[in-house]
Amino acid sequence: MSHPAFEPFSIGPLELRNRIIKTATYEGMVVNEHPNELLVRHHAEIARGGVGMTTVAYCAVSEEGRTFKNEMVMRASTVAPLRALTAAVHAEGAKAMLQLCHCGGFSKNEELGFRGPSGPSFGFNAYGVLKGMPFIRAMPKEEIARVTADFRRSASRAFEAGFDAVEIHIGHGYLLSQFVSPALNKRRDEYGGSLENRLRFPLEVVAAVRAELGRDAPLFAKINLDDGIARGLHIDEAVRCAQALEGAGVSVLVLSGGLVSRSALYLLRGERPLRAMIQVEENRLQKLAIAAFGPALVPTTPFEPLFFLPKAKRVREAVSCPLVYLGGATSLADLGRVRGEGFDLVAMGRALLHDPELPQKYQRGELRESGCTPCNLCITEMDRPGGVLCAQQPWQMERREREVAEGRHLRAAR
Repeated sequence: MSHPAFEPFSIGPLELRNRIIKTATYEGMVVNEHPNELLVRHHAEIARGGVGMTTVAYCAVSEEGRTFKNEMVMRASTVAPLRALTAAVHAEGAKAMLQLCHCGGFSKNEELGFRGPSGPSFGFNAYGVLKGMPFIRAMPKEEIARVTADFRRSASRAFEAGFDAVEIHIGHGYLLSQFVSPALNKRRDEYGGSLENRLRFPLEVVAAVRAELGRDAPLFAKINLDDGIARGLHIDEAVRCAQALEGAGVSVLVLSGGLVSRSALYLLRGERPLRAMIQVEENRLQKLAIAAFGPALVPTTPFEPLFFLPKAKRVREAVSCPLVYLGGATSLADLGRVRGEGFDLVAMGRALLHDPELPQKYQRGELRESGCTPCNLCITEMDRPGGVLCAQQPWQMERREREVAEGRHLRAAR
């Protein structure tokens, strides 16, 4: 099929067979903070289905950067198992990108102890209160410098592991996004106040990573178009963020939105799976809290195709670097419209969880619409043994049951 979504794309040494990338969606496929066998299978399967590039989600740049206890951490021992993953993806003809992140004050990782997590400013940590971490500490400057070095070292290790690109996460209310957001950053030093100051830390991270990787290495950054809350980051400042990051040497910008801690469904849209959230929660008090306060704490936002497009077009008009459109692009017509609006790449998440072969089926003319409905049950499935899948696909549920019975979720990739 001749379609703009299936044209090749290249920037620097990165060459993609088409314009479709799998966006980072947390997989829950980790054992002892290392990738397990299922993570390799998961991304190899997506690569086999025809994407140009797949993104491995949420690799913490340090122990303190984990949102909860069993998340992948980029240390020296993580490189070898990740090589197995990148080799499997490359064997299927696709490229692989690693998302690097730090949770900042959004953490329920009890290993942090009473000291708790640190973010831009002192505040209340609702996410971790039932884990004994009710407060967020203001991150001192020496810790900012240490985290910057952690990003730099982690990016180097990502390429050592065979990744073709890295994505710095500056969205969704994680640490770097917390510094950018005026709703979360109340500092009064050079890292707070004006947008220029709130961007200082993310720009220092980008500069450090760029210095480590060299001028031509593919460096992506995920940013918010809008925080989705009052007094948060909105599109006018988001445009300026994009311009600043382009000027700092980011190769490609990935456009998203929302804060997981306050407006989680703003970045997804669709149904609110509160009953499933209660089922997968291990903490009894947390179950009760979700039942009592979930409707207020997790507001719904109706799904509509291409829901971020109007805001994303504002960024397209303001920068010249390549842009990844993300948000409600699920049909073949959606992919065509996004490309027609000038976006270089289009990211898909839930639609590829539902059917990893969707790009091939589109290209062969077998389908024109994804069968994914925005039920959002997949965001609860990532917390079950065996990790994320589409709960509406019986074959995936049955396979995960077999894999868990075989103990594959407890085997590190090699």
